[in-house]
Amino acid sequence: MQGAYALGRGRCTGHEPFERIHMAKRAKATAKQNQPDEPADVRSTSSPQDAVPADVFVVDDEEGICKLLTLALQPLGVKTETFHSAEAAIAALERGQPDIVFLDISLKGSDAIDVIRALGAMHYGGVVQLMSGSSAVLLDDVRRIGARHGLYMRQPLEKPFRADAIRQAVMSTPFDGQTLTTLSLAPTTRIEIGEALDKNWIELWYQPKVDLHRGTLVGVEGVLRCRHPVHGVLDSASFLSSENTETDTTALAEHQLITALHDWNELSAAGPALRTAVNVPISVLGNLHLPALVREHRPKSEKWPGLILELTEEEVVKDLDLVHEIATQLRIWGITLAIADFGEGFSSFARMRELPFSELKLDSGFVGGCADDARNAGICQAIIDLARHFGVVSVAAGLENPADLAAVRDMGCHLGQGSVLAEPMPKAQFLSEMRKRARTRKAWF
Repeated sequence: MQGAYALGRGRCTGHEPFERIHMAKRAKATAKQNQPDEPADVRSTSSPQDAVPADVFVVDDEEGICKLLTLALQPLGVKTETFHSAEAAIAALERGQPDIVFLDISLKGSDAIDVIRALGAMHYGGVVQLMSGSSAVLLDDVRRIGARHGLYMRQPLEKPFRADAIRQAVMSTPFDGQTLTTLSLAPTTRIEIGEALDKNWIELWYQPKVDLHRGTLVGVEGVLRCRHPVHGVLDSASFLSSENTETDTTALAEHQLITALHDWNELSAAGPALRTAVNVPISVLGNLHLPALVREHRPKSEKWPGLILELTEEEVVKDLDLVHEIATQLRIWGITLAIADFGEGFSSFARMRELPFSELKLDSGFVGGCADDARNAGICQAIIDLARHFGVVSVAAGLENPADLAAVRDMGCHLGQGSVLAEPMPKAQFLSEMRKRARTRKAWF
């Protein structure tokens, strides 16, 4: 759920989607740079010139693999450092943090877990790309351990792999349409929400939700961005924290909802009458006076299909009675609920089946790799079947490649959302894309 607020969710249990864990932790990525220097006896004796952070670290005890990755990445113009042991890699991390770490499972005298622990302790903000010839089950377990330490863990590369797969891992754009290098070098900053709202820095970007069987656009999710005059475009994790006041978060949520309601007229004029989804923390819903807000700002068109509020499964199960009361009242005003990040609390569905919600979004941690991972595929299939049984729409979030898209489509999933279809984009760009596809009748995949 890319629009999720990074508020009060610092606890990493290992059972949260990897992307959301990373977003909540990335704000800490520069903490290491602000700490005092380490004592001389634990610092590297490399020259200052060597202390410049590399773009890519390769940690593998096979010299051939290190050479393969170095040669494969040369055309991209990135700097690459290679290490054959966890100890050497950790020492280099003390000097500076790269954008991406290619990490083998088994290393000389140690293993990937040692590196993962060190990265977690340093609040590493880049990407960890596992690579191994080990079983998919073992790779997935290591990936979950990385997530538990607050790291962004990409889908593993299975050996043997081709050079284009290595390059794609670096060139891919997992963070809201920006390049990995751009985001990792962009400063993390804390802004005053009130100032950002007053100066119109806050924007709502839109990501398509696509019918997986027809290839047609049927919905859209609005996600928060801050267009800062100095630091550029920031995602919500870069400017929101648990330290924001309730007044700030309520004002931001109100702005987000009003913007989504007002933008609908423009979106519907460019294409089909889409239902917009936005994520608002349940902690602020009681402060918003939603019925009055919707009555005042809702589109006047009879074609308006209503609004979807996304709540995470974690939020819902904390107070089912409160969610039921809120959801029932909102239905009167054309607002329905979607339960997002669903999967890790899978057993709690029996308690939630009485809630009046319209969508069930599969946890992206299970959607990713479901084409090849039998365990993930089984969980996705079970959730899709449950959604069908209870008469709600299933949505596969975090689709990053055609194989996973085809897999969830074959399972019967209704809708899809993710980078393989489109990244979140500014409203003007989204409108342009809608008009172009309407003219050419081009499907979204």
